Formats: sequence, C-alpha cells, structure tokens
Amino acid sequence: MVTSSLRGEGPVHSRTDAPDVYDPRIYADGVPHDRFRVLRDRAPVSWQEEPELLGWPAGPGFWAVTRHADVVRVLKDAGTYSSRLGATQIRDPDPADLPFIRRMMLNQDPPEHGRLRRLVSRAFTPGRIERFSVTARDRARALLTAAFADGGEVDLVRAVTDDYALLNLTDLLGIPAGDRGLLHAWTERVIAYQDPDEPPVLDAEGRPVNPRSPAMLAEMFGYAQELAAHKRRHPADDVMSVLAASELADAELEMFFFLLTVAGNDTVRAAAPGGILALAEHPQEQDRLWRDEVSLDTAVDELLRVHPPVLSFRRTALRDTDLGGRRIRAGDKVVVFHASANHDERVFPDPHRLDLGRTPNPHVSFGDGPHVCLGAHFARLQLRVFYDEVRAACGGLALAGPPRRLVSNFVNGIKSLPVTPREPSAPPA
Repeated sequence: MVTSSLRGEGPVHSRTDAPDVYDPRIYADGVPHDRFRVLRDRAPVSWQEEPELLGWPAGPGFWAVTRHADVVRVLKDAGTYSSRLGATQIRDPDPADLPFIRRMMLNQDPPEHGRLRRLVSRAFTPGRIERFSVTARDRARALLTAAFADGGEVDLVRAVTDDYALLNLTDLLGIPAGDRGLLHAWTERVIAYQDPDEPPVLDAEGRPVNPRSPAMLAEMFGYAQELAAHKRRHPADDVMSVLAASELADAELEMFFFLLTVAGNDTVRAAAPGGILALAEHPQEQDRLWRDEVSLDTAVDELLRVHPPVLSFRRTALRDTDLGGRRIRAGDKVVVFHASANHDERVFPDPHRLDLGRTPNPHVSFGDGPHVCLGAHFARLQLRVFYDEVRAACGGLALAGPPRRLVSNFVNGIKSLPVTPREPSAPPA
C-alpha cells in the first residue's frame, strides 16, 4: 500500500505510516474504501503529503478528515475552516490567482457568501425547477429509447448520461442549442485535468497550468457576459435571465456562470452513471426499485451516498484548533472526504450494503453548512426522473464490462459504463 504521513502536534513531530488518499490515480480503480476504513479507525484526521504528481509541483500537505462527524463539523464551522483563505481545491492556487478565485461563491466565507447566495437563490425557485421536470423526462426517454433501440450493449455515459446532464443544464440556464458544445468543452477542461487520457492544459511554454486560472477562463467569461446581455434584451423563464437582471456585479455573474457550468453539469453527469453502476452491481436492490418496493426519493439518496459526485473539498484553518484528536495550526489545509464520511460505520449500519430504503440517510454528498449545494433539488429531480425512465425503457440493466473511471481526487467521474438490458427477477412468492 502506498503510504503518506500522519502528523502529530505539528510539522516537526513524529510521523507514522498511513494510507495515501491524495494520489488521483488511486481513484481510477474506484473509491479506496479499504484505505478510508483504516483512516477512520486509526487516524480519522491524518496528515497527507502532496508529492509531485502528473506534472504538478509538490504541495505542503494537508489534513485528511474521514469520519462523518468531523466532516460535518468542518463543513458547518466556517468561522474556523475557511473556504476563502486558500479556496476549496486540494492543490494551492497560484497566489496571484487568489483574488480572482475568491469572486466565486464557492470560495467565500460568511457574510459575503450569504449575500451572494441570497441573490443567486432567487433564480432557483421550486416552481422553476419543477417546470423543468417535464423536459427532463422527455429528454431521458428519448435518449434511452435511441440508445437501447436494438437491445444490445450500450455505453451509458456516451450514449445517454453525458447528454442528459448537459442538455438539462443548458435548458435551465437558457443557452441556445448551438452553443451547448462550448459548455461540454469547458467542463472537460476544468474537471478532467488530472486524467492522463485527457489533453493537458498547457501554457505557451508547454507547462501544465491551472484550468481555473483567469487566462484559461477568459473565453467562458466573455460568453457569460454576451449571454447576459442577450437575456436583458430578451428575458425568458431561465436562470440566466434572472441572474442578468439581478444585483450581481459583472465579475460575480461570470463566476456564478462558471460554477453552474462546471458543478451544475458534473454533479448529475457523475451521479447518474454512478447510480446505475451501483444498481447493476446489486441486482436484488435494482429489482426492488423496479418493482416499486422502495421509494424513488430514498433510492436517489442512497445511490448518492454510495456514489457521491464529489470526493473531497478543502478548507483552510483560520486559527489553531483541535479536530479528531489532532492539533490543527492556523493556515493548515483541511480536506474533507465525502466518500469516506458516507461509509462511516458510526453513522451508517452496514455501510457497504446498498439499501435503497435506507432511512435516515444523512449523507454529505451535497455538503453541509453554509455551502450546502444550491442545486441539490435540481440534481435530485433529474436523478429521480432518470432512474424512473431507465426502469420504463429497459426493465433493468446489467454490466457488460468494467467501468472506466476518471483519474481525479475531486470528481467521482465515470468515463465509460457498458451495460445491457436485463429482465428483472420475479418477486418472491
């Protein structure tokens, strides 16, 4: 097992071996549950090194937080664990980029975060979201019908879920059909930069650069301003029309467009095939869902628990504090691991068993505290509709080969998922 270090009371104290949960390549084989279990049991807050990897320079290291209670504590305590100080990705941003990155709501602390969230939340009314359910259902039905027309093997990601997530988001935002490919390209650039199968984002000298840097996002931001100007002239029932007419400054609107384009797309893009993979690996639970023996609502949350779209988020300690028996110094990076928290035996009985009727189910797949996912309701709606339409279109799904996963310690992505239709088993006598 690859090892990193556990830090005691400070950077110069004794070290002991601990499983490495930083290396993005680990996640190409799935969530490293064995490593997380060791950390939860032996060192729920453990020091991880950041060696040079995949062409990226070494970092200073961070605290990995793996138990559910500690993860929730960090996410809820913005006064101790800051989203603004060093932003929310494990790797440190270029200091010159920090003022730019901090324009995004994701990388702000209260009270600034609350002001921006209140402005933006006006666009995400329950009525507006629910109106999109009809469109989402029609889209899921059309994509699934076309994919399974001949009854053979299908790569669900390429044939269905990538388009399903992207097109739903562009409908919500009000993006013209001809521009939708731009959003896909921008998302790939930002999300897949750790994956060696994807083309690297390079500067003029051929060195890897942060795809979230101002230079790399200039095209997206220019488009956001053009779209907002169009929506002011031709408002419609979509999120960008509301944002364009709001009190958001230009820079804030650009950053929120970035957040929606990337997070809004990739949440469902990762969760939908992840949920189908879990169902295919647990055919008895799949049959329970297909026979209406469990609620779609509880099933969606259980599938989100076992396959969270986001693997980790980073905070930075604002002051010296204690967490999980460790002394955290002001300025230390603190990284919460959602996938580990969702499998904490202290909270979830038999956590590796898929139970689509599990309740209560306090998973943290959408975060917690002030930064809890603003689009969680929209994501759940899309997933509920999608699984319902899979049931109607296919009767059931079985794996036709192993999935291919994204190389990333941030997004729990699936690049390919070969499946075939299967007949549900008969209900027990």
